[in-house]
Amino acid sequence: MKVAFHTLGCKVNQYETEAMQKLFEAAGYEISTAETADVVVVNTCTVTALSSQKSRQIIRRAARANPNAVVAVVGCYAQNSPAEISRIEGVDVIIGTAERTKIVALVEQALKNRDEKILRVSSVENISEFEELPHAPHRTRAFLKIEDGCNNFCSYCIIPYVRGRVRSRSLESIRAECIQLAAAGYREIVLIGIHIGAYGRDFRDGTNLVDAIKVVLDTANPARLRLGSLESAEMSDALIELMKTDARICNHVHLPLQSGCDEILKAMHRPYTTKNFAELTARLAAEVPEISIGTDLIVGFPGETDENFAETIEFIKNQPFSKIHVFPFSAREGTVAATLPNQVDAQIKKSRAGIAVGISKAKEKTFAEKLIGKTVEIIAETETAGYFDGLTRNYVRVFVPASPKITSGEIVSARVEKVVSGGVLANARD
Repeated sequence: MKVAFHTLGCKVNQYETEAMQKLFEAAGYEISTAETADVVVVNTCTVTALSSQKSRQIIRRAARANPNAVVAVVGCYAQNSPAEISRIEGVDVIIGTAERTKIVALVEQALKNRDEKILRVSSVENISEFEELPHAPHRTRAFLKIEDGCNNFCSYCIIPYVRGRVRSRSLESIRAECIQLAAAGYREIVLIGIHIGAYGRDFRDGTNLVDAIKVVLDTANPARLRLGSLESAEMSDALIELMKTDARICNHVHLPLQSGCDEILKAMHRPYTTKNFAELTARLAAEVPEISIGTDLIVGFPGETDENFAETIEFIKNQPFSKIHVFPFSAREGTVAATLPNQVDAQIKKSRAGIAVGISKAKEKTFAEKLIGKTVEIIAETETAGYFDGLTRNYVRVFVPASPKITSGEIVSARVEKVVSGGVLANARD
């Protein structure tokens, strides 16, 4: 039997797809393409309206490409809109953001009875334990999921409604997976979750993200440990000190800003002010050498005036960002922001997004130019068109000419020559 996967969305979804692959492989399935598979699994996203639309397109495409295959739809969009998915012809199994450990059994149930549509979507309010998924990374950098869910309930965000509240993975479980990652020889581990800065909050015993980081460092001893997206309010003194003193922790953080206007931040229910945010980024830039600071920005939030947007533009121009992910506001049914007055016109949102993206490109280029003439280390990832690519510690993608001396997963030292589309070009050093 053969199984194929389509994954949309974030690194957490990628991790969960890898875990489901492990479950199918353990049951004797081979990984295949959608056109030749007996089973097609679509792991969906619903963070924006566009994400949901893309999920629907992929589901329909998978069902049309292979009408004889069992199509299983899982993840956030499945959790949020199971009835909508049920109406798509060719879907056999629908699983939300829980019970993924049962996916093989549910698929095999569908294989035996193609007339039965299987629906497994339970309320996230009833989920209180971290779902343990057997995991085997399928890439050179190993994602390590340590947390699920979010308690913030920002006014624009659907994720707490489809992922539930914060649920942390036990330190013992993290340690056990780290032993496997060390044995497999992974040089870089990326800590991921929906809200990793809240790690340990549900334990109510003082356990926090720094404790999880120390377990990974002590157990796996990776050459690099990279942190997933963090809320600025959760960058503790202890975490910053650890970043400064342990060279294994990458000098790269992603701190979602969302708006550079305090009035809009308040309407978004974000737990900080622009002053708080700027103080943190200034501290990080001063104390962590060559740190890369990425961020997220939402433009066109309901009630965002031209003056509010101008404040945001002025703020992001003055921030030490290396990259800005820009999102036009997307109204998600069931969130507070979807019901707010003064929704911003789509064309205005598009125009504002274009302005912000222009600033991001300029900042990304400026940051990359600082590497010209320097020797950097990357972990070689994929080879395409005669070049290997990989990331620096501070998250700049580097392209080096392929050679027999370079193999995927190995650390490569290279001298940066120039900025190119998508990163920098470099020559490997002997």
